[in-house]
Amino acid sequence: QVQLVESGGGLVQAGGSLRLSCAASGRTFSIVVMGWFRQAPGKEREFVAAISWNGGSTYYSDSVKGRFTISRDNAKNTVYLQMNSLKPEDTAVYYCALMSGPLSGWLRARSSYDYWGQGTQVTVSS
Repeated sequence: QVQLVESGGGLVQAGGSLRLSCAASGRTFSIVVMGWFRQAPGKEREFVAAISWNGGSTYYSDSVKGRFTISRDNAKNTVYLQMNSLKPEDTAVYYCALMSGPLSGWLRARSSYDYWGQGTQVTVSS
């Protein structure tokens, strides 16, 4: 059993920054990848960023690359998402996700992840 708790969401003006955190607890000995997805009203939940746990390789969607940075603290079982130069289009509920087994599909696919957080709201005003 793994639990994920996100924090750091809020309301920010366009051009501003936010830093999201996601702490994993429980049976955290088998983390392969942790990532972030987001979902705006009426839209599909979409991939934002991910990081491999042992090597630290990072992956980003085209829409956030160059603006967002994903990082991790293995000792704390925590993943972060530094969000800079925020745009109104970034407004969404952001979800933390954890992959606990070997990757058998597409890293950007929702179905590749085994555990999900409750989500944290990010609102960017214009």
